[in-house]
Amino acid sequence: MSDILKMAKAVEDDLVQFLRDVVKLPLGSGKEGPVIERMKQEMLAIGYDEVKVDPLGNLFGRIGNGPRVLAIDGHCDVVDIGNLDNWEVDPTGGEIIDGDLYGRGSCDQKGGLTSAIYAGKLLKEIGVPEDLTLWVVASIMEEDTDGMCWKYIIEEGGFRPEAVLITEPTNLNIYRGQRGRLEMKVQTAGVSCHGSAPERGVNAIYKMAGIIAEIEALHPRLKDDEFLGKGSITVTDVRSTSPSLCAVADASTIHLDRRLTAGETIESALEEIRNLPAFKKAEAKAWVPDYTVPSYTGLEYSMQSYFPTWALDERHPACQAAAKSYKNLFESDPKVDKWTFSTNGVGIMGLHGIPTLGFGPGDEVWAHAPNERIPVEHLHKAVAFYAEFVRNF
Repeated sequence: MSDILKMAKAVEDDLVQFLRDVVKLPLGSGKEGPVIERMKQEMLAIGYDEVKVDPLGNLFGRIGNGPRVLAIDGHCDVVDIGNLDNWEVDPTGGEIIDGDLYGRGSCDQKGGLTSAIYAGKLLKEIGVPEDLTLWVVASIMEEDTDGMCWKYIIEEGGFRPEAVLITEPTNLNIYRGQRGRLEMKVQTAGVSCHGSAPERGVNAIYKMAGIIAEIEALHPRLKDDEFLGKGSITVTDVRSTSPSLCAVADASTIHLDRRLTAGETIESALEEIRNLPAFKKAEAKAWVPDYTVPSYTGLEYSMQSYFPTWALDERHPACQAAAKSYKNLFESDPKVDKWTFSTNGVGIMGLHGIPTLGFGPGDEVWAHAPNERIPVEHLHKAVAFYAEFVRNF
């Protein structure tokens, strides 16, 4: 076992207790204040050179003072616990069963974020390269609008690191990309009338029905990519309005989840919908909504619900440094892959072109799932990887 792995193993008990503390704070987007405060306390106790919170509410911890800047990012908000009947354990208990720590947010993605914070503990002992500054970022509101926090950090905060390592779960593999994501609204208009004589009006739901059928047929025809996989589209919400339940619907609106593979853009995705025969016949409207919700600090910031596809070339120096770090620690070649879901990388690299890659403890299959869990064994290995990556960056 390498010296860094031994050092990481030695802090495992403290790290597990820290993770259990934050799992007991299952706070959603816009409510992260208490978990940010708990993580801030831990950074201060470890001895980070600087700890600060920006106006939106993202937490930053700095180690080193060199001209080159590297960031390690993890979001601290979680999705809702969901139906408690589907949980076999207390979702806020942080119980350890057969080597796994259970709880909402344990895998997605407080396990990776707490491990990154504890990598700072190792780096305070062994040091960072003299030419490097490391910032560990606990970001907010990712679950509702991935990448918006980093849009704010870059555009409003003027913070632009040389590269960013994301700590979302990768099952201790190296990930270098993901499909993009786009939210779309489609709306049809009708004319209401009494439900006893529907022929007097125009039913917006019937106009929408043809569009929904054509969207279902569109899905298998979407573009595929050898690395990122296939684009996808699905209807996730259907609504209508009418003067009463005894009246014909005068409007119908659907929400679409569109996953974008390489080469697909906001323009191409909207055009596909607008070219559907049923869409044209219905004279429907399609648009991408904005997300505007105050953060826990009260600051309101908005972002269009478009999250671009991104992929880092495997030959990029950051990928090469990650592969070298993995080999140094684990004496084998890493698996290099991509996420199925979306991450803050859509804002960091997708919108702003900053080289981004990922390494995290836990398996993404437990993200958002009941009985969410993370192997305790993964935690110290992630700590060691982050410290080794900083040394090799």
